[in-house]
Formats: sequence, structure tokens, C-alpha cells
Amino acid sequence: MKKIIITLLLAGFVLSDLSPAVCMAKTKTTETKKVSISKTHKMRKKSDQFKYDYVNFEWWSKYNDDILTGYIDQAIKKNYSLKMATIAVDEYYQVVKIQFGNELPMAGVGFSPALAKVPGVTKAEWSFAVPALVNYEADIFLKNHDKTKMAKKDYEKALQDERSAYIAIASAVGATYLNIVKLDKMIELQEQIVEDRKVIYDLMLLRNKEGLTSTSDTVKANKAYVAGQTTLTEYKKQRNILLNQLSVLIGETPEKAQDLKRISYDDINFSGVIPKEISSEIISQRPDYITAEKMIEKAGIDVRVAKKEFLPSINITGLALFLNKDFGSLLSTKGALAALAAGLNLPLFTGGKRIANLRLKKDEYERVLNNYYQTNITAIQEINDSLTTIDHDNKKYEDTKLQASLERKDYGLSTAKYEQGIISKLDLTQLRENVLSTDKLVADQKINCLVDYIGLYKAVGSQL
Repeated sequence: MKKIIITLLLAGFVLSDLSPAVCMAKTKTTETKKVSISKTHKMRKKSDQFKYDYVNFEWWSKYNDDILTGYIDQAIKKNYSLKMATIAVDEYYQVVKIQFGNELPMAGVGFSPALAKVPGVTKAEWSFAVPALVNYEADIFLKNHDKTKMAKKDYEKALQDERSAYIAIASAVGATYLNIVKLDKMIELQEQIVEDRKVIYDLMLLRNKEGLTSTSDTVKANKAYVAGQTTLTEYKKQRNILLNQLSVLIGETPEKAQDLKRISYDDINFSGVIPKEISSEIISQRPDYITAEKMIEKAGIDVRVAKKEFLPSINITGLALFLNKDFGSLLSTKGALAALAAGLNLPLFTGGKRIANLRLKKDEYERVLNNYYQTNITAIQEINDSLTTIDHDNKKYEDTKLQASLERKDYGLSTAKYEQGIISKLDLTQLRENVLSTDKLVADQKINCLVDYIGLYKAVGSQL
């Protein structure tokens, strides 16, 4: 009777003494609709649509570039990092199934033949035994059920890690691809600059021989020509590196990098609308934010499980044994033995281990809770940073386009002067470099703006 009273008191302690941390977990996390994990996991196996939903494939179509969307589609199907992320989800699903098995009875059966010679008997005789054992830990305090809930939270976290990986890879493919397109244009313009500098150097060399230009100016022209070639080489190196990176991102070998197609810079046509401001509620759709929520929920359950370690465990065991010398009559009731037993185990002294474990779980909860707060403010900062970057880079891009327009107008006036014989070909060629240089700036800043859009797409968890 005393044991029953102690058990009831301990149960009341665990079920009623909710710590402030656990209560906070209930208030700080959002309620989600319960969906069968087994059902959703089977649906994942049947269709890859969830992968396209992860990256918001429709948003990428706003770049109006079939080559870009084709590479993102290829990355979804062939990128090895994404395959590992998907396999990790399946691993956590199996952990849930294993833990769920701990809530169910365990049953086993055996077979044991024996040949024995009894003293006083002239010959050995066969005997056969079939033992069957059933064991069940009565989960009246739902400790094993709570552990299954914890495993499910890890599974849900794995889903968000997978989603985060898909968004990151899609963003990397888009940014790398656009930077390659930019370098194509930069190389094209730089080749024209190098060509013009070669013309300038050749003219300066002729003028120097005629005594019209100093040797110092000729050397400077040569230095400019060599520097232009160096810049061109650097652009080509950067493009080759990015091509290698893109090939790996889409699951191809780097040997095929040079064969990768891309759109011409002049054909880029982004038709999406970039918002000026975004509601702070959008952060609730970010994978890291949802992960932080799931970890709070798991930590709250972990505290509850640690409290239930103070409660007794109740085991129910059933045994059936069939023993007979005749194999044909082995399963008859004549040689059967059955037993049913129950036991209660309550640890009284464990060296403070359970108390320390409870305090540890509460500390872990506080750490996870602070990580949730940090994730919250970091998400808001990243979105604000993206919007600020887009706003200022767009202004720079518009100003640079105006500067390029003025340079072209100035070059047009200089061309008229050249045709009238007022200025020389050398002067006109030198002025043409200003036009090409501002065109390079325009190309650089235009692509930077497009990459900024991808940065915002990533910051809001692809929910644009």
C-alpha cells in the first residue's frame, strides 16, 4: 500500500510541476496541424514535387531564362549534397519508427531440441521445447510516447535542414550562373579595351619615332596595354573557376565546365517585382526559424521525460513453454506451461544522476530558447540587409547607366570632331576607353542587382 501511495505522489509531482521553461515553450511556439509522419513520408517517396516547392521553382521563371531554370532543375535532381540531405530525412524517419517500437510489446519464440540420457535408462531420448516470451513496459506515464515525440521533432528538423539545403543550392546555382554571364560581358568589353590600348601604343610608338611624343608617354601607353591584358587574364581565370563551381552544383564533372551554356548578358530580362518592404511575419517561413521552434518543442518534451525518470517502471511479462518428447505433439496443452507476471521498479538512489539530468535538460532548454530568440532577430536583420542592399545597388545602377549615357554622348561629340579633323585618332581612341569602362561598370552593377534579388529570396526562405 505504501508503494502505491509513493507512486501516486511521484506521478502528481511530474504531471503538475511544470517548470517556467516548459510553460514558455507552449507560449512561444506556434501550434501546427498534426499530420501523420508515415503518410507524408510515403508521399515524398512517390513524388519529387516537394523539392520544387522548396526552391519555389516558379520564382526562378521570372528571370525568363530557360538555361538558368534548367540548371536549377538539374541541381535538384543530381546535386550530391541535396541527395545526402534527402537521405538524412529518411534516416530520421527510421529513428522514429525504431522509437515507436519501444511503445509496443516485445514478443519472441524459440525452439530447443535436446538429446539426453537419463541414468538407469539404456538409450538416449529426444525432447523438444518451444518457449514463447512476451514483455511489455506499461507506458502509463507516457515516457516512451514522449520519447517518440522527441524523435518526431528531430525528423521535422531534418525536413527543414533539407529545405534549407535546397534553397542554398538553388541560390548558389543562380548567383554563380549570373556571375558567369557578367564575366562573359566583362571579357568582351575588356578585349575591346585591350585592342584599343594596343592601337594607342602603336600610334604612340610611331609618334615617338617622329619626335611628337615623349618616350615616357610611350612607356605609359605600353604599361596600360600590359595591365589591360593582365585584367583580361584575371577575368578569364575567374570565369573558369565559376564554371567549375557551377558544374559541381548541378552534379556534373568539372571536365564539362567549358561546355556549359548560358544566356547572353544583353538578353537578360528579369520580370519579377521586388517589394520595397516585407512583413516581419515572413521570418516564420524560414527553415532556420522553424527549426528553432521544433528544437524548443523537443527540449520541452526532454524536460518532461527527465522528470518522469523519477517515476517507477512497470513491466508485464508473459511466458509460455511447450515441452514434449514427441515432436508431433509438441504444441499440445499436455506439455504446456504458462505464466504471467508483473513487476514494478522504482530507483531510490542513483547518486544524484536523475536530478543532475533534469537540471541538464532545463539548461539545454534555456540554451535552445535563447537560440530561438537569436534566430528571430538575425532573420529580421538579414531581410533588412537584403532590402537595403537592393535599394542602394539599384540606385548605383541607375546612376551608372546615366554616367554611361553621358560618356556615349561625349564620345559621339568627339567622333564628330574627329571627322572634322579637330582631334586625332589617338585622342578619339583614348576617349572610347571611357565608354567601355563605364559599360563594364553597368554590367557589373546590373548583375549585382540580380544577385541581390537572389539574396532576398534566400533571406525570406524562398517565399517571395
